Amino acid sequence: MTALAPAAVLAPARTRTLLTGAAVAGPLWAVVSLGQALTRDGFELTRHPLSALSNGSLGWVQIVNFVVAGILLLAGAAGLRRAMAGTPGGRWVPRLVAAAGVGMAAAGVFVMDPADGFPAGTPAGMPATLSWHSYGHMVAGTVTFVSLIAACYVLVRHFRRTGRPGSALASAVAGTALLVGDGWAMTGGAAGSATLAVGAITAMLWIAVVAARFRVAS
Repeated sequence: MTALAPAAVLAPARTRTLLTGAAVAGPLWAVVSLGQALTRDGFELTRHPLSALSNGSLGWVQIVNFVVAGILLLAGAAGLRRAMAGTPGGRWVPRLVAAAGVGMAAAGVFVMDPADGFPAGTPAGMPATLSWHSYGHMVAGTVTFVSLIAACYVLVRHFRRTGRPGSALASAVAGTALLVGDGWAMTGGAAGSATLAVGAITAMLWIAVVAARFRVAS
């Protein structure tokens, strides 16, 4: 019979497994979302947010995409808590990533209303009134975006304090991309949904890169 591995050996393996969640969440969500954006009838990224893909006969794909990404971020947050313990930002980065995970999962559960010609056959423009689940989606999205932006900015401090200015700069760029993209979309800027998508994907991919780096180092 094979002897059980000691806790000292199992702990890093568990940490790497958890970190894999955050390393996979961003790329998986981006690929699935963009793949649908390019193939779903009536969808235009310059007019429709990626969240709109949760509507229609294939809406379940994006719903599952949100929920799975949220679960993976929650797992990754637990891994970051272990990997970043005792370092600058070691408490807040995991908390913020976990909050983003909750927001992502909730954004899948609460689906935004059909609008502006998507799904195909939907009248142009925004609906006169919004459903309760559409409001829920907006709250969930706000939690996700604010948490991701804050996590990126806390990582700026982490990387500066640990002597990695290049990673600090990348963290600042990722957080600012989402901050600007969300602000542009919320104020009705031209192609705002596209700038929001770029910002969200940039921030999520950077969190994925950070988690992957900690995974290798664990």
